[in-house]
Amino acid sequence: MDHICRHLQKKRWTKLSAVCNKKSVLVMGGGTGRWCVGDGGGQWVEVVVEDGAGGGGGVVDDDGGGGQWVVAALVLIIIIFIFVNRFLNKKYSTNPHSLPPGPTPLPFIGCTIQMLLNKPTFRWIHKLMNEFDTPILRIQLGSSTNIIVVSSPDLACEFLKKQDEIFLSRPDFLSANLTSGGYLTAIFSPFGEQWRKMRRIITRELLSQSIHKSLQPKRDEEADHLLRYICNQIDKQDAIVDGGLVNVRVLSQHFCGNIMRNIVFGKRLFGRGMEDGRPGEEETEYVAAIFTILKYVYAFCITDYFPWLREKSDFDGHEKKIRIAIESVRKYQDPLVDERIRMWNDGARNECCDWLDVLIKHQNPKLMPEEIKAQLIELMIAAIDNPSNAVEWTIGEMINEPMILKRAVEELDHVVGRQRLVEEQDIPKLNYLKACIKEAFRLHPISPFIPPHVSTKDTTVAGYFIPKGSHVILSRYGLGRNPNVWANPLRFDPDRHLCGEGKQVLLSDNSMRLISFSTGKRGCPGIVLGTTITTMMLARMVQGFTWEAPCNERFIELVENQDDICLAKPLVAIAKPRLPRNMYPLQVDEKKYGV
Repeated sequence: MDHICRHLQKKRWTKLSAVCNKKSVLVMGGGTGRWCVGDGGGQWVEVVVEDGAGGGGGVVDDDGGGGQWVVAALVLIIIIFIFVNRFLNKKYSTNPHSLPPGPTPLPFIGCTIQMLLNKPTFRWIHKLMNEFDTPILRIQLGSSTNIIVVSSPDLACEFLKKQDEIFLSRPDFLSANLTSGGYLTAIFSPFGEQWRKMRRIITRELLSQSIHKSLQPKRDEEADHLLRYICNQIDKQDAIVDGGLVNVRVLSQHFCGNIMRNIVFGKRLFGRGMEDGRPGEEETEYVAAIFTILKYVYAFCITDYFPWLREKSDFDGHEKKIRIAIESVRKYQDPLVDERIRMWNDGARNECCDWLDVLIKHQNPKLMPEEIKAQLIELMIAAIDNPSNAVEWTIGEMINEPMILKRAVEELDHVVGRQRLVEEQDIPKLNYLKACIKEAFRLHPISPFIPPHVSTKDTTVAGYFIPKGSHVILSRYGLGRNPNVWANPLRFDPDRHLCGEGKQVLLSDNSMRLISFSTGKRGCPGIVLGTTITTMMLARMVQGFTWEAPCNERFIELVENQDDICLAKPLVAIAKPRLPRNMYPLQVDEKKYGV
């Protein structure tokens, strides 16, 4: 091996330096047969060299022959790698501002290998941000896609407020394409006329104040079903004298699913459901499919960064899973849409009673059936996950911190009392309860990142060059747990959101210290609906029942799943009634309810 070192130094160093414009070229050996050659600028290539049998032959045989050709090929490969990498980055070199810090990408593939070796990707990304000690990180995936990750409120406002117009588009990802029916919807569509049209219809028609008010009876109906469901779970469990075990994840997810089905289709269930109020197999399959779509949309799929692989390889299995999930959702939704369109065309329906009616009857422009079907999937995706996740974490935190639960109950007793059920009109006054929800949004967001925003032109943010086509993703995880913003960020403390006497607590945060609902022109238009669903669900649960850890547990183990940031195990807790019997639905076990 010493012979190889001397040979490279004496015979090849001069030529290699000349090729590289006399830039410092380094040769490093790491044991028999493995060598790294680089240009001193962070670009390294690992090559394999072999010792000759007699110690003096092999790859670098001075006597000519095949060894010299191997060395020549090696030098050529090194030159190609160096110059290709320089060519790919040439367009950035003329800009006086540097790219944000991040790992050095390889030519053609960027940091793809690192990403594949460090799953789940979101934990690897946040680890990199800690290692580089930066609130803005650049990761190149594929040959040219720049992923810009942000965890600072000031930078987040710069991207999505001051320069919102530049970051209005979305990337062309297979998952988004499939879910949106070929970019027919408002959330997933790239910037353009289709996005403007669908965004306008959703904002002005579906989520208008008048429509929101007209659909309140449907939301009230589901709030009553929530109590009935918990009561039924209590009644059928005789082993617990004055309470029953409730799976809060099932409860919260299907509460949101039932509300949205009622708002969209005018029916809570696709099937008949279960006698005790539990969802039937149709609703269970449907909600599971919704969460599968959420898991794989914008999930750093390899084919998104190497588009030529599409239709040729499902490299990481995402495509198959999301296609199956979309098929399951459409199996239940699409026939209802087709039937409703026929009813309107035949004159069997003449009054708008839900969102589906509004979409079908919308004029100027008239929506095509495929646009309606795709948009309904997107609405379901947007409305079910965030409220259900926040309530599950909030109940778990309240059980572990009894004083927090006690204060929430006292607020409800003071604002509402115990002689009537909490209603939507009470929401503005329930500031501590909303502070608990907001703290759950901060500490336990449903997903690590918001959907990516794509830059439509070159720009500069905080002194960093952001090239056209960059994918900017704000880290919900990083913003909500930023130690420079939040004192003791890992502690669940609702008081940090209280605004003082007479001031309402809003679940959104305009300063972007946390992201409960995304902001800007691409932001969530359903903040009012999301706030209503989340607050009413938690308010009915806390007003109607006390909540405790299961009998054999001292506290709830609040641990995140490794592959995502949801609660690792579904929250199961003991619910006990705390209101007079006449406040609950009929046909309950009177022995378990107070008088």
